[in-house]
Amino acid sequence: MPTTLCLDFGNTRMKCGVFVDGEFLDQQILDNDHEDTIRALLDRFQPSRTILSSVIHHNPRMEELLRATTRFHKLDHHSKVPVTTPVGKPETIGADRLALVVAAVTLFPGKNNLVIGLGSAITYNYINKDKEFIGGSISPGMEMRFKSLHEYTAKLPLVKADWNFPLAGYDTRTNILSGVILGMAKEIDGIIGAYQEKYDNFNVLMSGGDSAYFTRHLKSKIFADPYLIYKGLYAISEFNQ
Repeated sequence: MPTTLCLDFGNTRMKCGVFVDGEFLDQQILDNDHEDTIRALLDRFQPSRTILSSVIHHNPRMEELLRATTRFHKLDHHSKVPVTTPVGKPETIGADRLALVVAAVTLFPGKNNLVIGLGSAITYNYINKDKEFIGGSISPGMEMRFKSLHEYTAKLPLVKADWNFPLAGYDTRTNILSGVILGMAKEIDGIIGAYQEKYDNFNVLMSGGDSAYFTRHLKSKIFADPYLIYKGLYAISEFNQ
């Protein structure tokens, strides 16, 4: 059965989605982008195709290895995608955002979709039923907010994410958890509400490693899938074959 590796290199983590015969099988977290790491991944899964979405300055020799051993595609503004991007500078669209909107139109064709990506930053991405990626917005992600409170103050600690906290925090840690996580949940609900005032019926999709911290606090009905970006990358890989 054919295997495709979908590599997603973000600001926080380098990871890979494994597809076998068109079905998502597994996620692999990579320690680095050294050739030995990539070669071990290739040896383990024996893929026929690979695709890379990267928003960082990754190891260029890694691309050479992927290209030499698989049918490799690097996602950028030259890629063929099943959406249009009527914006002034399509080359400035992040590869991760492009993969998310392609996943949305693949899963919900003929629908208006708002796709929310939760990573180092929060991205809001609106694509209409005509498969036009209109744009959206970007704001700081959860870890960035925790780090900012610590690094730009004299005494506030660096807090690790935790879903278990009260509305009214009883110490510094729970005050920060409530402020960051509930603050982000209210931001997300508010942005969804703003789109509801401007656009008619649309789906809301959410993805990213941090999504589990917020779904329980959101009023809005959402479709949550932590592996959404891989499904978009797989669809783009198929489209470019």
